[in-house]
Amino acid sequence: MQHYLRYTYLITFCFSIFCFLLFPIRADAQSAHEADSTLLYKHQRDSILASQYDISDLIGRIIHPKRKRVRSSKRSPITLMPNVAYNPTIGGQIGIKAVAGKVLGDPKTTTMSIAATSASITTKNIMVFYISHNVFTPNNKLNFQGAFALVKMVALDAGLGMTPHGKWTNEDEEVLANPEHRKYGAKYNAFTFNEKVYKRVADGLFLGAGLAFDLRRKITSSGPLGDVTPNTIYTQKHGFSPDSYNSNGVLLNMQYTTRDNPNRPYKGIYSDVGIRWNTTILGSSKNAVQLTTDFRKYFSLSKSDPAHILAFWYWGSYKLGGTLPYFDLPGTGRDAAVRTGRGYTIGYFKGISFAYAEAEYRFPILKNRFLSGAAFFNLQSASDELGTKLFERWQPGGGAGLRVLFNKATRTNLCLDYAIGKYGSRGFFLGLNEAF
Repeated sequence: MQHYLRYTYLITFCFSIFCFLLFPIRADAQSAHEADSTLLYKHQRDSILASQYDISDLIGRIIHPKRKRVRSSKRSPITLMPNVAYNPTIGGQIGIKAVAGKVLGDPKTTTMSIAATSASITTKNIMVFYISHNVFTPNNKLNFQGAFALVKMVALDAGLGMTPHGKWTNEDEEVLANPEHRKYGAKYNAFTFNEKVYKRVADGLFLGAGLAFDLRRKITSSGPLGDVTPNTIYTQKHGFSPDSYNSNGVLLNMQYTTRDNPNRPYKGIYSDVGIRWNTTILGSSKNAVQLTTDFRKYFSLSKSDPAHILAFWYWGSYKLGGTLPYFDLPGTGRDAAVRTGRGYTIGYFKGISFAYAEAEYRFPILKNRFLSGAAFFNLQSASDELGTKLFERWQPGGGAGLRVLFNKATRTNLCLDYAIGKYGSRGFFLGLNEAF
């Protein structure tokens, strides 16, 4: 019996030594395989980028016309450019802008982090300074999203804009509904700060929380009836201060993302569902609870050329309780990137709850990606306090545009769009990166 026990101990000991030696070898082999796979991925990516042509290649060609044409995949992670833009809301804009994009971990498992800052002034005397970021730590363990902005705003206001004839009972309600789509003017100074921190809980799935502060000061509005405007009527009705208010609250969000690039995705999904609770505890003028949804889906239509893309976007904000100030009501251009509703000015349509849907086809014009095109169509719907329900009425918009490749390493595009809406609303929209 002891003889068999000795052999059992010996076999167990040898097996333990074998496992001890084997597993490190397997781990080393796995690490080597992962390293080779990452190098192959980077080589394939660099080969694709070297075949593309962006603004840096063009500038190099202009400065050194006789130099042998060699395209590089290397680019600075920071793009510095004049912030020249135009749209019907702001008029013409001039300023300076810096955009950064960098992968902070393994590019196979880490989403590109992006950040931007800008200072500008427009022909309508709008002044804006902002900093924004969307940062992913290695292997997407954490995601930080946030923005800080100081704005001196001069805006057009068209009331709630969705209410059909016959749904008001007095003159004040008619001014607020604005069925004739009269143009009112508004001015205010705004300070905005929001920051969310997401933690990855599964592949592509994140849970997050944060804070948001929106402060408006020196609010004035005017129009065809003097100081009787949709803003003053709504503000007085709901008991807000006429010249200043705060919307400060807590954010709770759930995000799911599989898109391959945040600037110009070729494939994947992005979705974010959140609750914003404005509370007087944080200095909000009134309590309010909003549910927000943001869903985007990208389909590449060609295996040989993935830049042929059909993209869909649905954005919504729904009242669950409380009251929002007039200029904080959800509406056209009230998404975080201020890109919804091409064809209309910011806030042209607004409501107690708001829904927005858009489809866009993106396609390359030149094989080297320097020029691309896009065609888009959108719909907006809003509810009000006069009986109009969400999804009862829709307002359309649409247009087409060109894309100029600014930085091929980050897929940063300059977008030039012409869009048309209803009621004579139309204009040229110039911005950086895709609308969604």
